[in-house]
Amino acid sequence: MNTFLKKILAATGMTRHGRLDEATKVIQQALARRAAATASPAAGPAAKRAPGTVDVFDGLVREVAVAEAEAPPVVARTEHGEETHPSAPPATAPARPATGRFAASSFTGASGTRSFKLFEPAGFEGKALPLIVMLHGCTQSSDDFAAGTRMNALAQERGLFVLYPEQAPRSNANKCWNWFVPGDQRRGHGEPALLAGMTRHVMATHAVDGDRVYVAGLSAGGAMAAILAREYPDLYAAAGVHSGLPAGAAHDVASAFAAMQSGPSSSRTGLAASPLRTPLAAWPSVAPLEIAADVAAGSAAEAAHGAPLIVFHGDADATVNALNGAHVVDAALGTATWQATRDVATSAANGGRSFTRVVYHGDEGSAVSRAEHWVVHGTAHAWSGGDASGSFTDGAGPDASREMLRFFAEHPLRHEVANAAGS
Repeated sequence: MNTFLKKILAATGMTRHGRLDEATKVIQQALARRAAATASPAAGPAAKRAPGTVDVFDGLVREVAVAEAEAPPVVARTEHGEETHPSAPPATAPARPATGRFAASSFTGASGTRSFKLFEPAGFEGKALPLIVMLHGCTQSSDDFAAGTRMNALAQERGLFVLYPEQAPRSNANKCWNWFVPGDQRRGHGEPALLAGMTRHVMATHAVDGDRVYVAGLSAGGAMAAILAREYPDLYAAAGVHSGLPAGAAHDVASAFAAMQSGPSSSRTGLAASPLRTPLAAWPSVAPLEIAADVAAGSAAEAAHGAPLIVFHGDADATVNALNGAHVVDAALGTATWQATRDVATSAANGGRSFTRVVYHGDEGSAVSRAEHWVVHGTAHAWSGGDASGSFTDGAGPDASREMLRFFAEHPLRHEVANAAGS
């Protein structure tokens, strides 16, 4: 009979005579020695195991409570320099919960009813938080768009409300926002009025910082975000347009497809030629000051208006031509003179996509920008840096979600209103 079984039988005898403490110690010692004896020599030190692990030895099943590794001693120093070693404080719960609340609801306005989902971060009670309105692309849903952009995780990390309106199939069979319909392109009408009303509803029912309300969207949602930025600059402090089109790029289905394939015509948008229409592959050869001079000379025949914009577009997008991103920036810049700086970089060390970013400032050295244009090289019709759990995402590109939040944080509404009043 081996030593292990001898100890188990001895423990059994102790149990019969009421010596439970001794029996327990003998069993624990036997199991520990058995585990050490049967461990693979190549495995190295035993891995840390969670309490409640179940081991099986020679047909005997025992639940082994493995103690957590002891924390290193806490070293403190007195005012005279002597070291003391008080016991480590017990582990405490995180400062705030790791997840928030993601709830479904609906809003009814003069233009109809739409469902929505709202993410509310946990642990920020009593604080007025920014609100991000996220407009999905065609065929997408709130859950899909939230997963692909990872915006809820970022919102919990930073303390943000995120509103996801959902297009109704009865309003568009493919669940696209109707950015190409004249009745859905103007303030106070159609979907822009409905989305603005939904935004105000959330602001009235939650602790939202009214100076930090923003809108972003992908594809058809990006096109609608551009419309909201133009029509409601008093509500949305800034906007993010990803793979979208400029406001007024189309007036029906036929012109929408034409704009998606080749960019909007100047007759539809009122935009004249600008250097942003230079073939994107030639961008590295265009000097920043040349870009700024050409924008000032040949942009739209109207002053810049609407909310500041950050624009993302992949130059391999076969669904919405990347020239549309350039036109969105054109509309934001207008005829004013802007100082432009350009970065050409790669989003990650291994396999990341390269990108070109142009930032437009009102004055040389100004810390506040009017627009940012990101062209991600090799990306198709997809959210840059997105998560594969959602549709239309490209994880290899720069993180559009984080960059948009960074841009939004730089543009509170009071600042923008003050600039507009002084111009």
